[in-house]
Amino acid sequence: MYAVNDTVMYGQSGICKITEICDKKFGRETLKYYVLRPVYGDNTVIYCPVDSDKVHIRKLLSADEVVALVREMPAQQGEWIENDNLRKEVQTKILRRGDHKELIALIKTLYQKRTETENSGRRFHRADAEAMAQAEKLLYQEFAQVLDIAPDEVVPFIIGTIEKTAKQ
Repeated sequence: MYAVNDTVMYGQSGICKITEICDKKFGRETLKYYVLRPVYGDNTVIYCPVDSDKVHIRKLLSADEVVALVREMPAQQGEWIENDNLRKEVQTKILRRGDHKELIALIKTLYQKRTETENSGRRFHRADAEAMAQAEKLLYQEFAQVLDIAPDEVVPFIIGTIEKTAKQ
């Protein structure tokens, strides 16, 4: 169980801070809820049931885990799926799971495809651009929170870490 003031990853909403744990009555049943507020965003308030198997709430990575993931990034590979519908389905599942390595592979694959598409004078699919933006948001916000840096400093951090690792 998490505590008030813990910072967690909540599904696709991103990084949230637990501001309260309270009881809410719905019908005849009273349930315990985490009250979450997104760290990077508006004044949204999210009520997340404490004892739900359907809710994707987890603790954040440690700084060491972030650095290890970044060092592994060059080896991460994704696979381009030509069928638009199947690709969107796979992307949606990856975003829901929030697995860091899958997110990295997805971002790399979409980045490479976007570059290839734009270099050939075509437009990158909007759905792919949105999936890439969502994957980057989830990954970069967590990295920023854990490393205590601004989200726009994450990409330079990643590049610097990969360059240092390559020189070793």
